[in-house]
Parts: sequence; structure tokens; C-alpha cells
Amino acid sequence: MSTGPTHAMSGLLAWSAVTALAESHPIGQLTPQSWAVGAVLATGAALLPDLDHPSSTISRTFGPVSAGASALINTISSFVYRTTRTRKDSNRDGGHRGLTHTLAFALAAAVGTTAVVQQSQKWALPVLMFVFAGLAVRGIMNDWCPQKDALLITVVSAAITGVCIAWTAQTPASAAACGVAVGVGCVAHYLGDAITEQGCPILWPIPLMGKTWFPVAPPKIMRMKTGGTVEMAVVGPLITILSVWLSAAALQQAGALPFLESFDLLPI
Repeated sequence: MSTGPTHAMSGLLAWSAVTALAESHPIGQLTPQSWAVGAVLATGAALLPDLDHPSSTISRTFGPVSAGASALINTISSFVYRTTRTRKDSNRDGGHRGLTHTLAFALAAAVGTTAVVQQSQKWALPVLMFVFAGLAVRGIMNDWCPQKDALLITVVSAAITGVCIAWTAQTPASAAACGVAVGVGCVAHYLGDAITEQGCPILWPIPLMGKTWFPVAPPKIMRMKTGGTVEMAVVGPLITILSVWLSAAALQQAGALPFLESFDLLPI
């Protein structure tokens, strides 16, 4: 599940599911403002791991800036792969589906996001929102937006950021929720990659079968081809439908959709 739209919607689905189902936990009791900010961050974070691939569409989101960042991330990922792989790991470059495709990275991204937002809601959160909104927009619009049209992505991302920041002006977003959202988005990406033919080295650096970069994946019969018929005709649409439903349920739970109070969107 590696196409942009599917990854993006899986991030939104994961965030919606976590917040809708955790009613008794603080993450399920967010204000509508914090939930919306988290939704943007999680959707964008579901594309974040692929910044380790300089040739990926997502790496061109903000033109030369994101391309340069992608090249740097790819170099670091390659170095970490080469220095930590075992004899049983494949002898490859290691840039893509390397460091950024591990739970260690997701945890670091979550903690880092929380720390940055805690430092400043005034400047740090808008910057993060802009970056992750850009990733989300690029992922969702991948099939309709020219790959090199960084200006359009920048304008749309700035608009989304402006709306969210204005909405949270009087009710600051939860820093912890922002961190959780980014972590959730990354994990959604890993799960999507895990069910493709290559698998995903989620558990690095834990050695499995003598490999520190063991590609976690279900049996081959349960895997699918990236961008294939199963993803485009079944998995992608299903994820989109579920994400919309659970988003509505989470927002209803947060008190943001009073007109849906008579409907029980999550009858559990």
C-alpha cells in the first residue's frame, strides 16, 4: 500500500480510529481544534517515511527544499543500514525503506513533535502544520496535481495551516496529541508497506532470523502489489470510506458535530 492517496488516507483513518475508540483516554477526549490539528499531522505523517526516497513524488512536495531534505535523509538512512546490517541482510543501498520505516523513527518523530510544539505554539506549530499539510495534500492530490507543481501545494498547504491556526487561536492544540498524531501516521505508513511485496523493517534494530532489517510482512498470499488492482479498487476506497466514517465519529465525540447527536456513529 505505497501510493500517495492510500498512504494519506490510512494516516487519517488511523488517527480517527485511535481517537474515536479511546473514549476513556485523554487522546479520545480532545477538543475539536486539537483533533483537527492532529488529523492534518497524522495524514501528512503517513507520507513522511517516504522522504527517504529522492525519486518519490512526495520528495518533490516543496521543490528544491524537500528534494534536498530527501537526499540528506536518504544518505543518513543508507549509512545506518550499512553500519547495522548483518550478513543475512541484503547487500543493498538501504536508503529507501530503511531508517524512516522503523518504529524507532516513529517514536523519535512523535517525541520530537511534542517537544517542538511545547516550545512554541506561536511559531513551531504553524511551521509543522505547513510541512505536514503539504505532505498530506501532495499525497491526496498525487493523481491530479503535476509532480513539479510545488507552488500549488505551497498555496493549499498555507491555506490549511491558516485555517487551523486561526481555529486554535483561543484553544491551543495539545502538544502531546500532536506528537501522538505524527507517530500514528508513521505507523499507519509502516503497516501499509508491510502488506506489499517488499515488507517493512518495522522492528529494527531487533534481530529476527539473524536480520536487523527483517522485512515484517504477512504470508505472500496476503500481500499485494503497490498500485495494483487490489489497492486501487478495493483497499484504497475502503480506507477512504472508513476514514470519513471514523472522522465523523471522533468529531461527534468531541462535540464538533451537534447535528449528528441523534446518530450513534460508533455503536460499541
